[in-house]
Amino acid sequence: MSKIVKNIIALSISSALSLPVISSVNAATYQIVDQGETSKLKHTYAQQQNITGDMAISGTQLYNFPVQFQYLDDDDFNDVLNYAFSSYLRVFGLNEIEDFDALKAGNPTPNDLAWVVLWLQDTGTLGKGRDIAYQKVGDTIAMTNIGGITEDYTLWDETFTDSNTLTRSTIDIVSGITNSGISYGTATAPYLPSELFTDAEGVEHTFWLREYGIRGFFSYNQGAQIHQVIPFETQYGGGTSAVMDVNETGIAVGFSSYKLAQGFVNFIEDETGGCADPDKVPGTMTLEVCIAETQLRSTVDVYHSMALKATLASNGSPVIEKLGLLVTPHPDDLRSYSSYALAVNNNGVVVGYADGWDNETVTTPAVDEIRRFQFAVVYKNGEVIDLTGDHKDKAGSRAYDINDAGIAVGHITKAVSGRPVQKFFYVDTSVPKDEINMVNPDDFFTGSNSTVRAINNSGLMVGEGEIETHNQSAQNPRRTAAFVYDMNNDIITNLNDTIPCPLRLSYDILEARGINDAGMISATAVVKVDRRDAKGDIMLDENGAPLQEDVVRAISLTPMPEDGEVCTAEEEDKVIRKGASISVSGVLSIMALFGLRRRFFS
Repeated sequence: MSKIVKNIIALSISSALSLPVISSVNAATYQIVDQGETSKLKHTYAQQQNITGDMAISGTQLYNFPVQFQYLDDDDFNDVLNYAFSSYLRVFGLNEIEDFDALKAGNPTPNDLAWVVLWLQDTGTLGKGRDIAYQKVGDTIAMTNIGGITEDYTLWDETFTDSNTLTRSTIDIVSGITNSGISYGTATAPYLPSELFTDAEGVEHTFWLREYGIRGFFSYNQGAQIHQVIPFETQYGGGTSAVMDVNETGIAVGFSSYKLAQGFVNFIEDETGGCADPDKVPGTMTLEVCIAETQLRSTVDVYHSMALKATLASNGSPVIEKLGLLVTPHPDDLRSYSSYALAVNNNGVVVGYADGWDNETVTTPAVDEIRRFQFAVVYKNGEVIDLTGDHKDKAGSRAYDINDAGIAVGHITKAVSGRPVQKFFYVDTSVPKDEINMVNPDDFFTGSNSTVRAINNSGLMVGEGEIETHNQSAQNPRRTAAFVYDMNNDIITNLNDTIPCPLRLSYDILEARGINDAGMISATAVVKVDRRDAKGDIMLDENGAPLQEDVVRAISLTPMPEDGEVCTAEEEDKVIRKGASISVSGVLSIMALFGLRRRFFS
């Protein structure tokens, strides 16, 4: 999990939106349906929605996180005290520890509860995020909005012993719901406290363990019965798998572990400091704990992953096949090589990305062949086909979606005016592979980073791009906006310009991740709401009025007849000033909360 950094910046609005390539029509063409409002957590995030508007939603930053204070001792509480003291100037909205005695008694103030959760999450040297001896914070909730009603989609989380409280240590993502009602996604097993372990010196320990990491799933009945996709390789930790997309014929795609990283195996089997060292196991921990700790502390993947295709079955026994790698490494090359499948159309054509050579013409690689990037691919007719073309001046690419005509979309990083810039693309995968040609349409401006996440069968694509032209930095990032691109007419439109004028003052649409064949768009917007503390209570100012804050909210954009409404100059001025007041760095830190998830769930 990323730290939430205290940094509120007012940014100027660039004139990039006046460029000719962008649609200048500002009549309302979409109505907003707020799908993500909930009182149990702060932020919601849109995933996909089906033809009837049923949407998959993710949520994070749960109020009243169930910290298990009975597992903390005096040294831990002092660590929290010092953690807050060293960090409070950098964390927006929090003060130093307010009531240390109440905290130690397990009854913290909202401010102090927030510090404990941050301390448990933090993977740096001052936090416990990588320490197997401490409670784990997953804090990513899966939800669905069916028929206008948003409900939790509970997967494998469990309640603590003698409690009705879920651990909230899982990362649960429902990625989508097919038109026929198959829901799918990826989730983790919960971290639970182990039985007491007594080490060689007689000291007792509790460890927080889970049965496995990420696993893909699918359900034919909205989660009443969940089926797992078991990984190809499960040794030393249970393996990993993910389901990223399912088409209307019941074909699922994603990825699975297929091989262990050799360095990970070497440590597990090392008798001088590794998990096979008797001074370590059973001297200080069990083998299960040692394996889990090694995975938790690792900064690289301990498994090699391979794209998969699965033919689903209602009895929970899918037929799974490997889709292969883009390159075949030298037999003595021990580096990890992986591939990932992100989308499948109704004809069974699959797209994603995979490790590849910097020089795409290499056929006989050296043992240390240069391989710095991953490239967009299509899995078709038993082949893994590179969609990027010439790799010169390219720094990788990804394909996120494909429609039934075979048009794949995503982004590619390439040199623009001497610096790397991410640009959205589309490419026709139905042509012979030697005729494949990636197209990069104009976006908001030459140096704008942009990506497309989805395309429907009418050739409408949605994604997001930067709309400000200043030289960005960590302290002064560029704002982004969701857009829709019409490939048939070569028109890109900022989605904020397509909603009714009053809504433009309330919603700032940052990104779009899905568009169905009815034209409904799954998007995420920033909205201003009453601010709540870590326990979910509304916070008041000195006059008793609710404080306000920006949060991320899942929304659906539903097409509506153009009513001829055009924002007046006064209304446009209000929109511009509203955009300048948004806490951009704060919003970006919110989006960073999904960084780990995007690695697997983008």
